[in-house]
Amino acid sequence: MAHQLEQAIKDKSAIIGIIGLGYVGLPLIDAFVNTGFKTMGFDVDQNKVDQLQAGKSYIKHIPSETVAGWLEKKQFEATADSSRMKEADALLICVPTPLTTSRDPDLTYVENTAKVIAETLRPGQLVVLESTTYPTTTRDVLLPILDNAGLKVGEDYYLAYSPEREDPGNPDFSAAGIPKVVGGMEENSLRIASELYSHAVVNVIQVSSPEVAEACKILENTYRAVNIAMVNELKTLFDRMDIDVWEVIDAAKTKPFGFQAFYPGPGLGGHCIPIDPFYLSWLARKEGQTTRFIELAGEVNTRMPRYVIDRLAEFLNEKGKPLKGSKICMLGVAYKKDVDDPRESPSFHLLDLLMERGVDFTYNDPHIPKLPKMRHHEVPAMESQEITPEFLASQDCVLIATDHSAYDYDFIVKHSKMVLDTRNATKNVTEGREKIYKA
Repeated sequence: MAHQLEQAIKDKSAIIGIIGLGYVGLPLIDAFVNTGFKTMGFDVDQNKVDQLQAGKSYIKHIPSETVAGWLEKKQFEATADSSRMKEADALLICVPTPLTTSRDPDLTYVENTAKVIAETLRPGQLVVLESTTYPTTTRDVLLPILDNAGLKVGEDYYLAYSPEREDPGNPDFSAAGIPKVVGGMEENSLRIASELYSHAVVNVIQVSSPEVAEACKILENTYRAVNIAMVNELKTLFDRMDIDVWEVIDAAKTKPFGFQAFYPGPGLGGHCIPIDPFYLSWLARKEGQTTRFIELAGEVNTRMPRYVIDRLAEFLNEKGKPLKGSKICMLGVAYKKDVDDPRESPSFHLLDLLMERGVDFTYNDPHIPKLPKMRHHEVPAMESQEITPEFLASQDCVLIATDHSAYDYDFIVKHSKMVLDTRNATKNVTEGREKIYKA
């Protein structure tokens, strides 16, 4: 079985199935199509499947022209029919792994996907989990479900973990250009999974087990979360001392060794960085230990949206204006600049707090024309407002939550009464700086 699958991978006759057609799945399809593989995309959302089959993309950094090209070359097909998973030689799982309301790992999507795969699992298939999760998930959660198919891992089918490393909006790194860490359940699984990825990505790093690969992903994102928490905490201190934390960071990063710049913001966003540290602290509790350092970082970062709104209230109060009833326009609801991804965006926490305090709220985001429904937020039906001089002048404050490159910050400051900048987006604005406040 192993030899046949390896040969199919080497001669690129193997069919690659991607389960979960989102911000991870679509770039992965692109990487495999570009190296000559035929791919199948699986998703439970029929609307996504229909759009892709029509050659339309719903993700900004994968243009519709790219999807149309996949179809034209007959190297891609999208389907919601899970019974067709048996047609794929490799199944790469790219489904969400969110948190529950009590901040415990929610592996519902992974478990359900594994059950569906087990129904059609056949000899000679490779299964790889890419979704971010805690160490032992592949072995203790995925493997027992797949074993229900009556096949033996390492002999009949193969299982590995290889964490996604997508950075949406970063033009310097596509899926194909980011090294891939791979941990196999045993030697055959490791070898076959590594062979597969070696055709599509720049470099494959083999590790000794799925647990090491899982822990690697958690370390990468916890590293960022902890360092961002540090600069967020410094920001709150330096604000009180009238010291610009962004200028401090710019000065510190001139040191050519021993320092990497991380930047503060109104909170953490995206699927990974706000969530992964909680996976790790949950795992520690399960093992009877505590991760105080990581939990403290989580507390600091989750406190930032409230800090921003408290500062906004202070600045408006100085002008004799209460927050309640004030007209506030938030610029940016995506979780980071130049993307259309709203997942875990701090903008929605800001929105919750602003609505609680009775503001007259509007927003603009060139990448998100309508406010999407969110799992943990009451989001009003609202469309992005056009930024005109008259509209800006009518607002009591413009709150910059996401620093999209599309914004003309000189224009925004010129026509606004007051700007609250949470991202240092107005750094290079020279006129009207007396209107700019930071939080």
